[in-house]
Amino acid sequence: MVYTLSGVRFPTVPSVYKSNGFSSNGDRRNANVSVFLKKHSLSRKILAEKSSYDSESRPSTVAASGKVLVPGTQSDSSSSSTDQFEFTETAPENSPALTDVDSSTMEHTSQIKTENDDVEPSSDLTGSVEELDFASSLQLQEGGKLEESKTLNTSEETIIDESDIIRERGIPPPGLGQKIYEIDPLLTKYRQHLDYRYSQYKKMREAIDKYEGGLEAFSRGYEKMGFTRSATGITYREWAPGAQSAALIGDFNNWDANADIMTRNEFGVWEIFLPNNVDGSPAIPHGSRVKIRMDTPSGVKDSIPAWINYSLQLPDEIPYNGIYYDPPEEERYIFQHPRPKKPKSLRIYESHIGMSSPEPKINSYVNFRDEVLPRIKKLGYNAVQIMAIQEHSYYASFGYHVTNFFAPSSRFGTPDDLKSLIDKAHELGIVVLMDIVHSHASNNTLDGLNMFDGTDSCYFHSGARGYHWMWDSRLFNYGNWEVLRYLLSNARWWLDEFKFDGFRFDGVTSMMYTHHGLSVGFTGNYEEYFGLATDVDAVVYLMLVNDLIHGLFPDAITIGEDVSGMPTFCIPVQDGGVGFDYRLHMAIADKWIELLKKRDEDWRVGDIVHTLTNRRWLEKCVS
Repeated sequence: MVYTLSGVRFPTVPSVYKSNGFSSNGDRRNANVSVFLKKHSLSRKILAEKSSYDSESRPSTVAASGKVLVPGTQSDSSSSSTDQFEFTETAPENSPALTDVDSSTMEHTSQIKTENDDVEPSSDLTGSVEELDFASSLQLQEGGKLEESKTLNTSEETIIDESDIIRERGIPPPGLGQKIYEIDPLLTKYRQHLDYRYSQYKKMREAIDKYEGGLEAFSRGYEKMGFTRSATGITYREWAPGAQSAALIGDFNNWDANADIMTRNEFGVWEIFLPNNVDGSPAIPHGSRVKIRMDTPSGVKDSIPAWINYSLQLPDEIPYNGIYYDPPEEERYIFQHPRPKKPKSLRIYESHIGMSSPEPKINSYVNFRDEVLPRIKKLGYNAVQIMAIQEHSYYASFGYHVTNFFAPSSRFGTPDDLKSLIDKAHELGIVVLMDIVHSHASNNTLDGLNMFDGTDSCYFHSGARGYHWMWDSRLFNYGNWEVLRYLLSNARWWLDEFKFDGFRFDGVTSMMYTHHGLSVGFTGNYEEYFGLATDVDAVVYLMLVNDLIHGLFPDAITIGEDVSGMPTFCIPVQDGGVGFDYRLHMAIADKWIELLKKRDEDWRVGDIVHTLTNRRWLEKCVS
């Protein structure tokens, strides 16, 4: 995919399967922007020879240790793998790390099309910028039909609450994971690697079932972590195993570090309960600035809570501040429209909220809702993909250097403004896809996750493995229990709280290989995919998150940005695949740009056909 902004063309990566050059797996851009913002693990080892999901499974072998080990503590090695988990025969009574506190135009857009759709986009693609802005015409090839699912039968006046329905849905247990060998017999040669990968996935599912009550419950970490409100007060919890002491500070207590001291449990989770005021009002008013102050191995550090759902940069302040966002009931946006049915084939309009206005300004959720969405509908699109909107302090990163993963970007408005945008899209029959970034994180220490608890290994790998030298960012440790809780809950949060209809996962190639696709020219040789360079922990995470999404949200769509051509990428998890619905086929967009630079008589039809058809059997692509 090529991004064209103000006449500047940013290059992307080589072809999906066969690249004549080196893959950089995408690039990240830089520049300074100042804007006025709105005021207001445990070391354990799974020793079971078979999973409990197997019909002939045997009980797990008990670790020869007198110490009780359960999820939540940090591994001695930041590069812990799923096979470095150790479990006791029976979990202790309070095994989870979380226990209840008894508190009684500069718009970037792209047209992504599919075949055989009943609704054709408008044929008038020659209008002015006010009528249509897009950087490139992109096409989706389908390997099969998408099944339709029924939506809730409601009227516009009905308040949409899917929470109970979602919780009642079950996430299918792992299958045998063997169908991949029928689909692609060439994979048989790599059975040892693939079977090991699938066994690690099953062991992790088994562990989550045993210690957390299942993947559905595990993915609701936001109901325990961060700020949670009850009838009697506010509870705040934070996982920071490296911190030696912690206190909650903010406007509500005049930033007094001695006022609200937190306590630490055995798993490195700090917590505090703040009872309501005498008049019944919450101890922390809505809109208050909040941070956690920790005494760490690197010194005293003030950090934005990792699970914060709103963050602001106030005038004349460089770092962002966490904002306690809990508006009164009358100010909260209530969804009025059900999710649209999953389209038989997708026509996706991709856009960046901030750049979606023809005026030289950062656009807003409200303006996009009122001005851009109707145009998207008029042009015949049935999906809109919103480029990365997780909070990022560095605007020129286009949203790909995320600092606050649970917070929508405050540059464009409030979380409720974003909800109104998505609800309007649903009213128009448009599904909304989110560009989600779980491949890396901003290296900011003042307002991001980097060095959160004073160590470089809290959420990330320690040492060189935890840094992406080209992107200048931090890399998650996908084998860590609490990192899994954080990322799985993050995906669930955006689907559940904001009613997104799916994701485009950014930078998946970087996740799946320890070399991150850098200086590697993928040729399609299977040795490139199933070797020592494969990060099995990361692939297992991708399998888990696809399991979660498709189990709880059957109509949800997942697209993975992979430029390596990883086999099994778009095969269901139960069959042994990674589980994505589509692969982002970036080579096609590159080919169109190449053709535009050539004379018609220099076009090579065979080369064009090869680019269009160069994809895995039975694996669908988006481009």
